[in-house]
Amino acid sequence: MAVVITGGTGAIGSEIARAFAKTHDVAIIYKSSDEKARELCNELNCECFKADIASRPEVCAAVKEILNRYGKIEGLINNAGISQIKLFTDITELDWYNMIDVHLTGAFNVTQAVLPSMINRKQGSIINISSVWGVHGASCEVHYSTVKAGLIGFTKALSKELAPSGITVNCIAPGVIDSPMNNAHLSEEDISDLISETPLGRLGTPRDVARAAVYLFGANFVTGQVLGVDGGFY
Repeated sequence: MAVVITGGTGAIGSEIARAFAKTHDVAIIYKSSDEKARELCNELNCECFKADIASRPEVCAAVKEILNRYGKIEGLINNAGISQIKLFTDITELDWYNMIDVHLTGAFNVTQAVLPSMINRKQGSIINISSVWGVHGASCEVHYSTVKAGLIGFTKALSKELAPSGITVNCIAPGVIDSPMNNAHLSEEDISDLISETPLGRLGTPRDVARAAVYLFGANFVTGQVLGVDGGFY
């Protein structure tokens, strides 16, 4: 049986993979980071499967390979994501649909593909990685905030539908995480300001998010919840 992690070669995804690889077989779905995928396969003795999660045929092919390799899927972490800071008036149609494709269409495709394996067993855990901005919204990140809020709605609705099948569906809403994705968009002054606004006095780390994912995976009586991992930011 495997735990499937999308966007598994990124900073948060790879840390989630490390956390689960200690006790479970891990299958990573990634889009383009071939070198990082090879490194993780060697480090964790896991399997990596290349697919664009916005493409339903690619997702179905990857999940079929995972099932052939591991037999069953016991967990899914919908972690793949992109970010962009832009004034709302500058967001292009392509920006908008790229954001939707990765976060919402991707989660939809992968979740539908893995669900039969979980429903047949009457057991499973789905964890969606949203954001604090999906809860509270962020200026100059309207499209990002929108899709992250969509993942929260996806989580709450799906949790009710799958509960009779013994499957939990939860969501993690990270605050500002010290990762290449955030560092690429934030200046040193921005980061300093965000640290000062965080009661715990630091940025979050990918490991903080990974620990939350491990907790939710094992919390069999917790479903439909949004767990903030934000150092008290909100």
